[in-house]
Amino acid sequence: MLNQQISQIIAAELQVRPQQILAAMQLLDDGNTIPFIARYRKEATGGLDDSQLRHFETRLLYLRELEERRQTILKSIGDQGKLTDELRDKILLTQSKTELEDLYLPYKPKRRTKGQIAVEAGLEPLADLLWTEPNRDPETTAQQFVDANKGVADSKAALDGARYILMERFAEDAELLAKVRQYLTQSAVIISKVFEGKEAEGAKFQDYFDHQEPFNKVPSHRALAMFRGRNEGILQLSLNADPDAEEGSRSSYCEEIIRRHLDVRFSGQPADKWREQVIAWTWKIKVALHLETELMGVLREKAEDEAIDVFARNLTALLMAAPAGAKNTMGLDPGLRTGVKVAVVDNRGKLLETATIYPHTGRMDEAMVAAYKLIKKHNVELIAIGNGTASRETERFAKEVIKEMKDHKPQTVVVSEAGASVYSASELAAAEFPELDVSLRGAVSIARRLQDPLAELVKIDPKAIGVGQYQHDVNQIQLARKLDAVVEDCVNAVGVDLNMASVPLLARVAGMSKTLAQNIVAYRDENGRFNSRAELKKVPRLGPKAFEQCAGFMRIINGKNPLDASGVHPESYSVVEKILQATTQSVQDLMGNSAAIRQLDAKQFTDEQFGLPTVMDIFKELEKPGRDPRGEFKTAAFMDGVEEIADLKPGMILEGTVTNVTNFGAFVDIGVHQDGLVHISGLSDKFVENPHQVVKTGDVVKVKVLDVDVARKRISLTMRLDETPLKNNEKSDRTLSVKSRQERNDRPSRNQFANNAFADALKGWKK
Repeated sequence: MLNQQISQIIAAELQVRPQQILAAMQLLDDGNTIPFIARYRKEATGGLDDSQLRHFETRLLYLRELEERRQTILKSIGDQGKLTDELRDKILLTQSKTELEDLYLPYKPKRRTKGQIAVEAGLEPLADLLWTEPNRDPETTAQQFVDANKGVADSKAALDGARYILMERFAEDAELLAKVRQYLTQSAVIISKVFEGKEAEGAKFQDYFDHQEPFNKVPSHRALAMFRGRNEGILQLSLNADPDAEEGSRSSYCEEIIRRHLDVRFSGQPADKWREQVIAWTWKIKVALHLETELMGVLREKAEDEAIDVFARNLTALLMAAPAGAKNTMGLDPGLRTGVKVAVVDNRGKLLETATIYPHTGRMDEAMVAAYKLIKKHNVELIAIGNGTASRETERFAKEVIKEMKDHKPQTVVVSEAGASVYSASELAAAEFPELDVSLRGAVSIARRLQDPLAELVKIDPKAIGVGQYQHDVNQIQLARKLDAVVEDCVNAVGVDLNMASVPLLARVAGMSKTLAQNIVAYRDENGRFNSRAELKKVPRLGPKAFEQCAGFMRIINGKNPLDASGVHPESYSVVEKILQATTQSVQDLMGNSAAIRQLDAKQFTDEQFGLPTVMDIFKELEKPGRDPRGEFKTAAFMDGVEEIADLKPGMILEGTVTNVTNFGAFVDIGVHQDGLVHISGLSDKFVENPHQVVKTGDVVKVKVLDVDVARKRISLTMRLDETPLKNNEKSDRTLSVKSRQERNDRPSRNQFANNAFADALKGWKK
């Protein structure tokens, strides 16, 4: 019954049939992974894709937690002997954790309150009398309840106690709380003020020193900025429940909501003033504080969810960036005084040689000869240059070396080095390169991430890759869960080479764990390469369930069975056999033969186990076996002579790479060690509701410089290339602060690259 209810709720949200959700629920409960269900159980789920299944997984967890809490609350109220049929029905019907806690509030065990103390003193009858019979005089009526032995010293104490009883009763009314909450959500304004004396210390929050905006329209990045300011003791946040009220007004519209809900009318009777105070205090002392705390929490939670989604989308784009391919690659980790760290890897990422050169400290000739030798010796086809300190100087250095090449000129590519230092200092890097200096490990990572971003970036904690928005301010458990799901989906969408994949990459395959991944590598090291997927069953502790989950995502290049290099799952190899019999072709001849495959009727090969979705997927795999869903490799060409923020001029049209996409725009690396911002309004000539609909991390885009603030390191860009740049005396409200890369020393002069010393040294080496 519970699963039926949950399936109907989630099905309505996803606009699918409840049977699809029930099937997915059963598969998940049976230990199947989301990538496996999405790829190989389409018949059961009706073709739910991985994004739908991820939403389903999140909501299933929420609704099951809700049900667990529901049962706990029912038991608690039942044990108190206060569970009425009406209350039980309300608790059973709600699908909101907030509403559930509202219903439980009057029965929730709590510390003794002023209202409870007043009840114990026998003041509840007084409260009820004055509330229901306003014609009574409060002072006269209260005298009857004065009892020093019960702590009621006089009529004032009696009236105060009665007031607290009613305040707490009304403040625990779930329907009343829902009405006030709805009004505040729609009408309240959030106010941010700076604490006196904190202006200098909190200068980075100056936009919020005296700021207010509608509560229901606060974008996630501004909400998180304000919460960060509050956490750092710079800002104080509050809600204004009555932004349209006349100045000096003492009452709130929320008091009117309370009065209407309680159906109270004031007609000048003796107890009316006292009753007005009850309503005013209910709002000001109880409801306002409770709901402000709650709504601030809701705002923060919503902002965190949006920030996590932004991070997840950026991470997906980064992981799914097109690989440069299996080419011998030189990685350059730029540096000034400390030198440029060099690592050369072969086309499979195996480290061949390392070096440290000093092209920016007066040893140019020596550095160029060393780089030239390494390129020639290892037939380097790509040079990956980290985009940090001295990146553009190092790129120019590499291009000068390449100029000396006659018949072989490698391509230079500037790549993001975010997280490379994290990998360098990790246990994984230490185990892989125990004798290698930490700084040189970073150069290896830079080279490999150009060859295959996905395979290298999975070695790094996703949070260290740096494509998030206020990532340290959000719920770290939820962030980790979301990013882990992103990595898992990306790895399984691409598939892994079983004979080459590292432990971190294998561990992200459906059904795998770190232990199983380590066992696979250990088996591979001991027995040599895998020649078939079936050999996975020989790996220690890799049982039938793990094999079922992972096998379709493992690829074996040049194995015994060509199908092992495709996305066809071993469980459906029998379907391929039927297809081969029908076409009288070998699997080698059929794979890649689009003309032959397109003539086949998929329905001819379905049966009770394998339906049309599976057969159609098999056709796609046979047509393009082992296809990589990632796009074509492209890289931005930075403009020569534009290497510092001071080199930028309004009106320049440049090429750059999108490094981060937020809800308010996109940051673009244009090669000046400082990302520029394309505000959401500058992404397109058309209205853009969500920047992610226009650009994604890793995209190569053309931008025009609108405004440059060298002192504050702010660059305003636009992708609307016909837009007019700002004049000198104008300021752009689109230009936002972005985190500066590490400060750099003066770059070497251009004539260093063509000095005679290098030419002489190079000639000597060539001879």
